[in-house]
Amino acid sequence: MDMNRREFFRVSAAGLAGSSLVAMGFSPTEVLASTRHFKLAQTTETRSICPYCSVSCGLVVYTLGDKAKNVHPSIVHIEGDPDNPVNRGTLCPKGAGVMDMVQSENRVTKPQVREAGSSEWKEISWQDAIDRIARHMKDDRDENIILKNDKGVTVNRWNSTGFLISSAASNESGYLSVKVARGLGMVALDTQARI
Repeated sequence: MDMNRREFFRVSAAGLAGSSLVAMGFSPTEVLASTRHFKLAQTTETRSICPYCSVSCGLVVYTLGDKAKNVHPSIVHIEGDPDNPVNRGTLCPKGAGVMDMVQSENRVTKPQVREAGSSEWKEISWQDAIDRIARHMKDDRDENIILKNDKGVTVNRWNSTGFLISSAASNESGYLSVKVARGLGMVALDTQARI
């Protein structure tokens, strides 16, 4: 066997390491026969819907956490829901990348407002956001509602505000959204689903 000095040291080091491991009780057959720990074994499964488009593919979100009060679980894996009749476990490239969106540092997780004339966004509470939206809607409706048309027929139209309904919502919540918007008099309704 033709071997140079460098190859001799490599073979000697590998032999020394292997014999040392065997002397310490390491058995390759036991290691190869053992099962690998399943990374999702200790997680909690939660069913969800993909947020990207109107197809409403099902997701299974796996979280780790001890479920103690004030402890936020961390999402460790997201995959398609095989029990969902829409996608049967498959996901498009956007849905397959939803984990990156959820864990992005740039993701907005709190309501923000930019006051008139300002160039800066400031965080506000959820209650403040809901109150501001309700106040703006009420003021706009009071100012722009059309109660009767030119023939005197009661129409109750609110043409100055539109309503964009979530396309990733179920039929039931979409139905309720339309009922609320129509009840307020809104004429301009839309959804990405358009089905």
